[in-house]
Amino acid sequence: MALFTRDELISRARDEVLTKSASAILEKEAKAFSGDKSFDIFMSHSSLDAKEILGLKLQINDMGYSVYVDWIEDPQLDRSKVTKETAGYIQSRMRRSKSLFYAISANAQGSIWMPWELGYFDGLDGKVAILPVRQDNAQTSAYQGQEYLGLYPYIDKAKPQGKPQPTLWIHTDPKTYILFDYFLQGKKPHKH
Repeated sequence: MALFTRDELISRARDEVLTKSASAILEKEAKAFSGDKSFDIFMSHSSLDAKEILGLKLQINDMGYSVYVDWIEDPQLDRSKVTKETAGYIQSRMRRSKSLFYAISANAQGSIWMPWELGYFDGLDGKVAILPVRQDNAQTSAYQGQEYLGLYPYIDKAKPQGKPQPTLWIHTDPKTYILFDYFLQGKKPHKH
């Protein structure tokens, strides 16, 4: 099992942009988007990590999950201004999502929205997990959250036995984990 790395995510985003223009990608996403659409994952992230988040969204989409990223699905939102309207819009998107991934990166601490999204979704549903984005390329699956982030499980990826493609795993520690699909069903990680 391994955590996501910044370099792999930027590479995945670059691959997509090289085969399609950035505007074509966003146009395709906007056309496919419906205000009533539900998502497997609401991606809470710093807007300063746009390349990594695009790569992350694409990798998770490749695994068969739908991911809400505000600036892709709702480019009309101005998240630089905290208003009741913007907050209400984001809340409605969270209510249409089955889980929230909190993408930890070098820029996450500076986000004014991320802690609010985490608290709102935790109170709403509780299917919250931390998604660490490693700044180095070390292949590890261990993550230890700081402060209140350590209260939540974390996500990594690995190929299940007999499967060709990696999938998402939810961990409470390196030896206690469960497939993301089971997490969505309300099951808890268990020791292996």
